[in-house]
Amino acid sequence: MARIVVIGAGMGAMAAAARLAVAGHRVAVYERAATHGGGVGRLDRDGFVFDTGPGLVHLPAVYRDLFVKTGKEPLERCVGLSQVDPASRHVFADGTDVSLPNASRAGVVQALDDAIGPGAGERWSDLVNRAREVWDATRRPLLEEPLREDRTALGEDPYPAVRKRGLFRRRGPVTLASVAERELGDARLAALLESHALAYGLDPRRAPGSATVLPYMEQTFGSWYVSGGVRALADALYERCRARKVEFHFGSEVARLLEKDGRAAGVELADGSVVEADLVVAGVAPGQLARIAPGAAATPRSPVPPGRFTVFLALRGARPEGVVHRTVVHTGDRAAELAAVFGDDDRPAGGHGAGSVSGSGSGPADYRPTVTVLRPDDPATRPDDGHEAVTLSATVAPHGRVDWTDGPIADGFADRMIDAAAAAVPGLRERLLWWEVRTPADTEAALGAEGGGVPAPVLAGADGRFLRPGNATAVPGLHLAGGFAHPGGGLAHAGMSGALVAGLIVSGADWRGSQ
Repeated sequence: MARIVVIGAGMGAMAAAARLAVAGHRVAVYERAATHGGGVGRLDRDGFVFDTGPGLVHLPAVYRDLFVKTGKEPLERCVGLSQVDPASRHVFADGTDVSLPNASRAGVVQALDDAIGPGAGERWSDLVNRAREVWDATRRPLLEEPLREDRTALGEDPYPAVRKRGLFRRRGPVTLASVAERELGDARLAALLESHALAYGLDPRRAPGSATVLPYMEQTFGSWYVSGGVRALADALYERCRARKVEFHFGSEVARLLEKDGRAAGVELADGSVVEADLVVAGVAPGQLARIAPGAAATPRSPVPPGRFTVFLALRGARPEGVVHRTVVHTGDRAAELAAVFGDDDRPAGGHGAGSVSGSGSGPADYRPTVTVLRPDDPATRPDDGHEAVTLSATVAPHGRVDWTDGPIADGFADRMIDAAAAAVPGLRERLLWWEVRTPADTEAALGAEGGGVPAPVLAGADGRFLRPGNATAVPGLHLAGGFAHPGGGLAHAGMSGALVAGLIVSGADWRGSQ
């Protein structure tokens, strides 16, 4: 039985802790914040309840497996889990409005044909069928196995892009944007495809064609809502850890990794106290890892990813019958949004003037973003049936490219998001009681992630630029979990990282993932 210290109480770190405790190890978690869950937080005000992190679960099988492997009670006995149908509604800049059914290929085809025109659904379906080849090729090496030392194969894009006569004769990378242009033939379908990447903070102009796997996963495995909000899933995982005798120490910041004979040997806390351990699991952002364990940090550092700007709306009036849970209101100026969020180069965030956007020459007030509107039909999220809790979110430049602590900038951006959301919530302004915002600056302060950046899932292709550091590090006895490690960000991927770390520790360095 080993003594294991886990740094951080995010979803990936807790997933690793629960699995390691079941394997018979003594596990203690040290978290700088006052609570568990990391980015899966909650805002509770005046009887209104909001998720401050993800609002839906994709690939729930990850957490079903976790709960089966760590106790007698399966996931559905710990949280209420239901499919969201329709999976999403999309309102495009030209006014086109389409609702896509959950986990129904034929239903999606029909919906797109009806809204966009005959043949639109077939073109989308053909693309999703090709994305299945990406899923089949990368599921094991990207999601179920630790990264191999030789990552050459994962640097190749498995997406079978269609090459038409007279097009793309020049040699060049296949990007998600080029796939949309060549294979979908409609600006609205292109916006639909690119919105899946944007939601994860990926630039469709640079992301490889393998990013088509993101809509494939959602369309194939569905979208799921947790009763009371996704924070309830974090609470259930925390209770599962406690049931397995995992110790939690909140308000306990780790200052540095202790090493002995070239191996991880524990941690020193910010108050100077020392915790000895045989193994350490770190579920922290790259900047924190560099401070805690310089020898394990990736060099060179990756650019800071985009962040999330979230607006929480308390509305008077009942939620109307038949309202779609999730609506995406697409921007009318794709170029302006991508330039504002990602800039026109690959330089990391920071080093730019407050309020500026790298390469764009404009501030955040100069474009209207793509806004995701969440309207859960859940009594637990509102004080009574005469009110409604609505969450708006947009992918934005990280703090540093934009000074999100500037009140007028943040308030103006929130105001434009509310204007956009009116396309999904008629009479929104008249119903509004109050609103609060969470910016990337707030995320940075709460979670310690540079710029409030939110990591994206790993992708094959682009010579490996969309991979994350492996779960085993250059420091023996130190492992990495969470969204900034393999297999990257997202609720499901964080859970997978915990499984990979536990497998490496319990079964040894030769463990190659699920059988």
